[in-house]
Amino acid sequence: MREIQDSIKDSVHKLLSDRILFYNLTDYKITETQIINTITGTSFIFKGLQEHNAGNIKSLEGIDIVWLEEAQKISKKSWEILDPTIRKPDSEIWISMNREDENDPVWKAVAANPDERTLVVRVNYTDNPFCPEEMKYLAEKCRRENPEDFAHIWLGAPAAAGSHRLIAYKNVCSAVHSPVQSSAAPLVIGLDVARFGDDKSVFCFRRGRWCVEFKTFSHMDNVDIANYATGYIRELKPERVFIDAGGVGGGVVDILHNRGFKKIVRAVMFGGRALNDNRYHNRRAEMWDGLRQWLNSEPAVKIPDDENLCAELCVVNKKYDSRGRLQLEEKEEIKKRLGRSPDMADALALTFAEPVYLNGLEASGRFADDSIEKMFLADTKRNDGTSW
Repeated sequence: MREIQDSIKDSVHKLLSDRILFYNLTDYKITETQIINTITGTSFIFKGLQEHNAGNIKSLEGIDIVWLEEAQKISKKSWEILDPTIRKPDSEIWISMNREDENDPVWKAVAANPDERTLVVRVNYTDNPFCPEEMKYLAEKCRRENPEDFAHIWLGAPAAAGSHRLIAYKNVCSAVHSPVQSSAAPLVIGLDVARFGDDKSVFCFRRGRWCVEFKTFSHMDNVDIANYATGYIRELKPERVFIDAGGVGGGVVDILHNRGFKKIVRAVMFGGRALNDNRYHNRRAEMWDGLRQWLNSEPAVKIPDDENLCAELCVVNKKYDSRGRLQLEEKEEIKKRLGRSPDMADALALTFAEPVYLNGLEASGRFADDSIEKMFLADTKRNDGTSW
């Protein structure tokens, strides 16, 4: 099984078939979708985990052995559905993976702290007696030229921070365990509005270096979400509310503007032009990089201790466009690996959409000296350094 299998070509069907033919194992019948042992009746089936849900996963209950291939790509949701389903006496789950980062869901669930029924075996090219000399040469070359890549590619260690992930796992962990518990900074709200399906509408409440909390809602229309936003604006008096205006979010912005909140509520297009167009491919990359800088900077920042939030923050890959500007991978690719949309992280990123100034005063430039980001950072450095 894999997380996603669009066709049989994506499976290990060919690998097993080739081995059967190589060793001339005549008791196996190979079809386009299955491999069957004609003596024992044993059947190999090939599935993608995202084909299943809690309703139809029961079709796997009679399976003796599940082999999870490329398990570093399996989402937390898929694992939580599969694990309790494979419960036939003496059944086993075999997991093969080359870890991508410290936050791989299956690694955390099974191998990070293995119990007495879990066997963890590290197998690298050095353990393969048939490893070609050419492969050994390439491994040694990588070891000399880039030790961090060598540890990941050849030894199975998590990818080094900054190699392809935008946000490092260690910085997220530091923010979770930060001592910050309060802030005098004005409130900024980010709202990521659900588009369809399993996506959720998420409000993020941030005061300077303290991400206070998230509020999540499912299966609500624009009017319902606008009503919640109206209540938060009247009760909490935020300095700014940034809303993802792509898709259905634009309707929420329109409703709030009609209710008199035009100075507070700002529409943000994730795919729109960045404020710093020479550095960022689009607004989404710019906001997420602002979030990255916030997590990396001093003094400490604080985020809620939420496993889903941590996974979402660490899952995004970075790249660069033809002009050398920072670009993020497409959201659909993230959803394939994560098993859901990174709604909480997007809501937090929205709080970095543009500089915010007290009393609605505007200025040019990103995080100008008189914006609240700079103002409260300066106050913090002068005083106790706990939050802003």
